[in-house]
Amino acid sequence: MKQSEVSQQYHIPVEVLKEYETWGLCDSVKIVMGAWQYDDQDLERLGKIMALHDIGFENDEIKTYMQLNILKPDSQVEQLRFLEKKRGQKLNQIHLEEQKIERIDYLRQEIRKAERKGSKFK
Repeated sequence: MKQSEVSQQYHIPVEVLKEYETWGLCDSVKIVMGAWQYDDQDLERLGKIMALHDIGFENDEIKTYMQLNILKPDSQVEQLRFLEKKRGQKLNQIHLEEQKIERIDYLRQEIRKAERKGSKFK
């Protein structure tokens, strides 16, 4: 498949495809008649890249992860550490957001208390 076809069919931004090509990880990508050709293995890798983007990995983190994944097939422990670190970061973000929601709920509760107090005197 050509770059434009991959981008359109799999909803992968062309910028991501171009970056993937610059990483030198796409051994199976071949230039045919002036256009990159992606095979099934490339599409699988691009699926991982998009998942990592969606999770919130930065481009340099994705590159490092994919280098581990492709160039060091026995690097599952390192890959797991990488994912665990990001998971921990995401859990911390969730915790902070939960604290904000608790503060909102507290303020809402205070307003409702004040409203009930005010209605007693009317």
